[in-house]
Amino acid sequence: MPFLLFIVLLLPVENIAQENEITTGNKNGTLIAIGGGEIGHTNIMKEFRKLAGGDSAKIVVIPTAFVRNNEIDTMLLKRNFKEYGIPNFTILHTSDSIEANTDEFVKPIKEATGIYFTGGRHWRIADSYLNTKVHKELLKLLDRGGVIAGSSAGATIQGSYLARGDTKNNQIMMGDHEIGFGFISNIAIDQHVLSRNRQFDMFIILENKPELLGVGIDESTAIVVKGDILEVIGESYVIIYDKSFWSIESNPFDEETYKKIPNKNQLFYFLKSGDKYNLRERKVIRN
Repeated sequence: MPFLLFIVLLLPVENIAQENEITTGNKNGTLIAIGGGEIGHTNIMKEFRKLAGGDSAKIVVIPTAFVRNNEIDTMLLKRNFKEYGIPNFTILHTSDSIEANTDEFVKPIKEATGIYFTGGRHWRIADSYLNTKVHKELLKLLDRGGVIAGSSAGATIQGSYLARGDTKNNQIMMGDHEIGFGFISNIAIDQHVLSRNRQFDMFIILENKPELLGVGIDESTAIVVKGDILEVIGESYVIIYDKSFWSIESNPFDEETYKKIPNKNQLFYFLKSGDKYNLRERKVIRN
């Protein structure tokens, strides 16, 4: 009898472990992770503005990744967002996690329909906001159908694993900061991948954390994630690292032998604008 009881108690733990390996976004809200670069001429910010409510959108911009010595380049932010068609927005910043954990500080997030994280160093975002009331209110914003976007560092912070999170430099893939906001579960997100020839860097993480889905986003390109579905928008490519291979030329009945491909631990493939991917199933959605 004790042996049978032991088996019954193990089953929920196993199920929890399997659940933790699932990659998915928020079922109500939308995430836009941008690979950096020039985006004013793309459709990316138009999509962000539309999802946030268009003319009635209440946008909060968080420039913490780029802020040094608590100095915010307000003029640059206003110029850029005017170019994006968003002339009115609220700037929210602190380098103090204690302040970020106050009701007064998070008021703008409670009223927001869209949040935007700028580029910079994403460990600064983590130091200020991870596991604070800001983090909690961001999750609530998604639950009520809001949108969170971010470019470069603002893209990577949305994942569960924080690639390039080291405080010394951004070439260290697994550094002294390894935890992101987890808006998308069980994923590592990289940026500037093709423009900076970073396409092989993700393997450093995946060799140590093979359960993660790796996604690399090039400049002027973004992934739009809602629930289990990822869609690519923008001008360049997104790289998927899921230990498989996909090509529009592939034979769906014989993918393993149709092309000569390397070991599964060295595989990646590209998706372009309009392509869709099922995060939970880790498969390209065929048109």
